[in-house]
Amino acid sequence: MSPRALITGGAGFIGSHVADTFLAAGYEVTILDDFSSGKEQNVASAVTVVRESIASPAAAALIRDGRFDVVAHLAAQIDVRKSVDDPAWDAALNIGGSLNLLEAVRKSGYATRFIFSSSGGAQYGDFVDMPTVETAAKDPQSPYGIAKLSVEYYMSYFARIHGVDTVALRYANVYGPRQDPHGEAGVVAIFCQRILAGTPLTAYGDGLQTRDYVYVADVARANLLAATVTLPPAGRLDNRGFNIGTAVETSVLQLAAGLQRAAGSSIPLQHAPARAGEQRQSCLAFTKSAEMLGWTPQMPLDDGLKATLEYFRSERTRTTA
Repeated sequence: MSPRALITGGAGFIGSHVADTFLAAGYEVTILDDFSSGKEQNVASAVTVVRESIASPAAAALIRDGRFDVVAHLAAQIDVRKSVDDPAWDAALNIGGSLNLLEAVRKSGYATRFIFSSSGGAQYGDFVDMPTVETAAKDPQSPYGIAKLSVEYYMSYFARIHGVDTVALRYANVYGPRQDPHGEAGVVAIFCQRILAGTPLTAYGDGLQTRDYVYVADVARANLLAATVTLPPAGRLDNRGFNIGTAVETSVLQLAAGLQRAAGSSIPLQHAPARAGEQRQSCLAFTKSAEMLGWTPQMPLDDGLKATLEYFRSERTRTTA
């Protein structure tokens, strides 16, 4: 009998790649997605689709009764700026929805491993060494980051008190095919679209702020590895927390130059006022993931940017044909 996986947000950018990876590994895959941002075209035909919010009673019932070997929880409100504008709404979905799922796993009584897609960049803040290790001080600077950290604390509670098998994957800035241009992590998608349209690129502030860009296929592989590997007991915040990044800082200006090279173009780059509260640096060490999950990033940035640009080029051709 095939193992069973539930992927929340499985019609989205990262979630659909995770679903594809579990399918290829022989899992029976169900996705839970309300399609508020997910896309039908991202969903493989072999996947079972459940259209519900993660905060719904139906989502809880699905997990309680589903006997899933793994729940990979990727559904979320992902826009940092929206979380700043409406932190209560952000918390209702990102914290409340996650608690709905965790409670359902607890009530199921089944040995489900719960893998949470957390955030490395938004969680650690600016006052840490680079590349940042998992035990660094947590100082999120947005409601989005606060919500991600809060869910990790709840996971520690559920592990200690109720024995729920939890893992947190703290992503760097994920990019790649199917990416939507939302939030600061969407800068690769935004730049690709503008380069292909021949419109100027925009850097906020001096453009020297850095991020750690990790390719989506590498992130999907991390979820698969995290589903089955033997881990130390859960229950403390950083015991089951793993950075998924490349340990390389790339500035916005460097990113723009890399995409220009990939496209063979020279689209102008203009500067706009810096955005208040924007994190200056982010870069994640992956030593712990290498040692305990057997995971290291495989896709070089230049190659990943080329693959992403080609995806958007093909999509542009398809939609204008």
